[in-house]
Amino acid sequence: MTYLWIAIGSALGGVARFWCSGVVARLIGETFPWGTFTVNVVGSFVIGFFAVVSGPDGRLMVGTPVRQFVMIGVCGGFTTFSSFSIQTLELVRDGEWLQAGGNVVGSVVLCLVAVWAGAALATAFNAMR
Repeated sequence: MTYLWIAIGSALGGVARFWCSGVVARLIGETFPWGTFTVNVVGSFVIGFFAVVSGPDGRLMVGTPVRQFVMIGVCGGFTTFSSFSIQTLELVRDGEWLQAGGNVVGSVVLCLVAVWAGAALATAFNAMR
């Protein structure tokens, strides 16, 4: 049953990724992989927030299957490291070294900041008892 819930979460996350990255690409353009970049930052924030808010000291008491559904399924299906990797390689192959480097550094830094911000927000939320 756990595998089924993770698969459902992954499907939902994948559909959300496709929609979100498409919207961002249409709004900003496709000369840089802004859609993937945005999805990875948002996904990092969500997993950071949910990990803390549903953790042992969190305000949201959920069981392990729900945590797996959200964190492994939905967030795993939503975030796009493989897309990030191929798009960065394409930038390198096109000679866009500055954009490729910006994608790598920006993604790593902003995703780490986002996961920290999500965890910090959830920690503050947990403290409001």
